[in-house]
Amino acid sequence: MLTILTLPVLNDNYIYLVHDPVSGETAAVDPAVAAPVLAMLKRHNWALTYILNTHHHSDHVGGNLELKQKTGCKIIAGFSDRHRIPGIDIAAREYDTLSLGKHPIQVIDTPGHTNGHIVYHFTNDSLLFCGDTLFVMGCGRLFEGSAEQLWHSLQKLKSLPAATRIYCAHEYTQTNGRFALSVEPGNQALQQIMAIVNQLRAKHEPTVPSTIAQELVTNPFFRENSPALQATIGMTDKKLVDVFARLRKLKDSF
Repeated sequence: MLTILTLPVLNDNYIYLVHDPVSGETAAVDPAVAAPVLAMLKRHNWALTYILNTHHHSDHVGGNLELKQKTGCKIIAGFSDRHRIPGIDIAAREYDTLSLGKHPIQVIDTPGHTNGHIVYHFTNDSLLFCGDTLFVMGCGRLFEGSAEQLWHSLQKLKSLPAATRIYCAHEYTQTNGRFALSVEPGNQALQQIMAIVNQLRAKHEPTVPSTIAQELVTNPFFRENSPALQATIGMTDKKLVDVFARLRKLKDSF
């Protein structure tokens, strides 16, 4: 079984360390900075094998070069982002299968937040490291791609097994949940999850991981087909991609 450590850094970022005790291999997902990663590796006597970057933004790749210099790790990122990732060694294409030890990792293209965004699905372990494409009760802003692109990307993630645990790269959950309640106030599952989220954040504890199952009943960007949500935002019986685009615009100004 893989060991996953969550490292809160900067204002609201999460770096994840994923360790396979059988092979001894360790991956760092989206290392914004190097120092906390190096400290945790030293504490556990782990060697860093890989960096898995989801996209090129500095708060996801800022630690790349220092970590590579000090550990000799290999840096993996998306093929479309290969010119924008510091120190990249392996440019992965969609549906390439990587591995951490004997744990397979499937690469999925998820453009929208950026054009070259990818996510990493540990297929046998039901884990998804999704960067800024999908958040707990939210999704990424459209910095480079279109609403249609991001909608199609999220359809891929919606189809993953319901038990898949979601590790996103930011602690945005409380704000996301408040927006979700504003567009679907009668959603009882959402109300219940928000009560738990508020308790966790009051203790400064992470709200990740979520699951695909949880997102399907609480995340408005997974619920564009909800009649109640559509009615609230004045988009009843509209195309689902248009409902999604309206939600994204509403969230931008929330």
